[in-house]
Amino acid sequence: MQALLSHTYFGPIQWYQKLYRYKTVYIEQHDSYQKQTYRNRCVIATTNGLQALTIPVVRGEGIRISNHGNWRHLHWHALMSAYNESPFFEYYADDIRPFFEEDYEFLYDLDLAACRKVCELIDIEPDIRLTDDFVRPASDNEWHDTASASHGDGLHDFREAINPKHPAPDADFTPRRYYQVYEREHGFQANLSILDLLFNMGPESVFYL
Repeated sequence: MQALLSHTYFGPIQWYQKLYRYKTVYIEQHDSYQKQTYRNRCVIATTNGLQALTIPVVRGEGIRISNHGNWRHLHWHALMSAYNESPFFEYYADDIRPFFEEDYEFLYDLDLAACRKVCELIDIEPDIRLTDDFVRPASDNEWHDTASASHGDGLHDFREAINPKHPAPDADFTPRRYYQVYEREHGFQANLSILDLLFNMGPESVFYL
């Protein structure tokens, strides 16, 4: 089985489920930038409820990361505030902190580097490949002739399904409860950033996927 995904900034659990369950995953690297997607935002649980962390970007030839608003500092401190009391934050903090200290020029590079690190921490080894050309949306979820023929067909396209604002149905993903620090205050919050699962469940995260 093969899946097609957009790149994400510490994407939701649903996104990482695809990395774990599909034999091969293609990451789209030729699509145009769209606002309000997981490409430059993640959602975490805080003492006040859900909070979206969004990277400011500059559109042009490639989506560049902006330093506007001191976002790196704000995002890291939001994570510390939200997860400092979670069981595994201190265990993984040194692995995650560098993504808020290094100056990545392009959003795509940051997202892919974060993905590789999370996969390492969760202990999964997905076969991730990058698209050669833009893959047009296909109602039959198969490769079109715009993609390299060597990729084969039968690819499941989740680019629209995994969307923070208007997600499409995904019969393969049913959120299940796991321990969350603020569940008593706000109830269980489903499909948050993979960091929520990692900081709360640690090495058991892979079993949830």
